[in-house]
Amino acid sequence: MQVLEFDVVILGGGPAGFSAGLYASRGAASTAIVDISMLGGQPSNYLELENYPGFAKIGGFELMEKFEEHADLFGINKFPMQEIVAVDLVSNPKIIKTKDTEYRAKSVIIATGAKPMQLGVVGEQEFIGRGVSYCAVCDAAFYKDKVVAVVGGGNSAVEEAMYLTKFASKVYLIHRRDELRADKIVQERAFKNDRLEFIFDSVVLEIKGDDLVRSVLLKNVKNASESELSVDGIFPYIGITPNVDFVHGQLEQDKSGFIITDSTMKTSIDGVFAIGDVRNTPLRQVITAAADGAVGAVYAVKYAESLKEAVV
Repeated sequence: MQVLEFDVVILGGGPAGFSAGLYASRGAASTAIVDISMLGGQPSNYLELENYPGFAKIGGFELMEKFEEHADLFGINKFPMQEIVAVDLVSNPKIIKTKDTEYRAKSVIIATGAKPMQLGVVGEQEFIGRGVSYCAVCDAAFYKDKVVAVVGGGNSAVEEAMYLTKFASKVYLIHRRDELRADKIVQERAFKNDRLEFIFDSVVLEIKGDDLVRSVLLKNVKNASESELSVDGIFPYIGITPNVDFVHGQLEQDKSGFIITDSTMKTSIDGVFAIGDVRNTPLRQVITAAADGAVGAVYAVKYAESLKEAVV
């Protein structure tokens, strides 16, 4: 197993990770980004963003390419497709092990993001990849001229539902409340879409099918009545859960598992910082993730420098 040493190791290569990498490298710290998959994070799957300053509209993949190109200017070491098998955040140096490499760092920045929450209903696991999907941009083309349902009421759910109408003949948006939580401008667009039908006050009880999804069983939360809705696919967008399994309780987390930080992005362990969607934060957007990265990196570099000064 090879051993690589850096001042700062960033776990995760999304907008938070790239921003942190840029700031850490500009701070003259040897910096590495380690990611379990290809770099770019969740925004790479976004069809379009229109709330990132400087770009009236830009594709998510294109924006993340620009993040990476900018970070590359400062000589960041990138290690994609690295599955983390063990982490010791308390030791000095801190240790991150993948299958074939041990990374040692004076400071670690966790930017591993979050993943979609599952509905937790009968049939969901069985039909993943056969009618159950958590990425409309990835799978919409499979549902050309078919009928699909989206579950959720926030921006992601509504925007993905509208995207699906470009392919599907009909899209149902199922929401447990009697009104959407999405931004008003997003709602206005959705209500004008003829292919989009809203089913309020309802939850999914079961996903049914044979080889593929054929229907969903719904329950009205106000009168408890049940009904079956014929669909060819279902896309849950009910929230996210942090990618923190590798932490194994080493850090203080909230009841949902998100890492708790202070205003400098410092966690409960000295020299360990958390940024972006993985931390307890009131807003999860590309711009806030990038801002977190800048703050966290500045203080991670300061911590790494303090260790060097202590040795001298």
